[in-house]
Amino acid sequence: MADPNEFDDVMPENTARREPSGPVEENLFLRLIYMIIIGILLSFVGTIIGILALVQFILALVNNKVPNERVAEFGTTLGMWVAKAARYQTFASEEKPWPWTELD
Repeated sequence: MADPNEFDDVMPENTARREPSGPVEENLFLRLIYMIIIGILLSFVGTIIGILALVQFILALVNNKVPNERVAEFGTTLGMWVAKAARYQTFASEEKPWPWTELD
């Protein structure tokens, strides 16, 4: 299914021990606007993950315990987006998640 190393670029090792990279490059008011928008999107993601889990469970029941590859892949992509959004929200990264950058 999912590659166990696919989150390495999103969640680097020992991020809690890293020194801050310096001051934030972008305007803080503009960053606040982005953070509010991303926060709203994050609230929707919880609902989407719940629906995906239910759909995947039903599909596994119907398909003799075999999960659906596309649903699993979408869940992985969604998880990577959440990780990037959380890193932006907490100032661990200045890279905005999709739709401002490519969806990995």
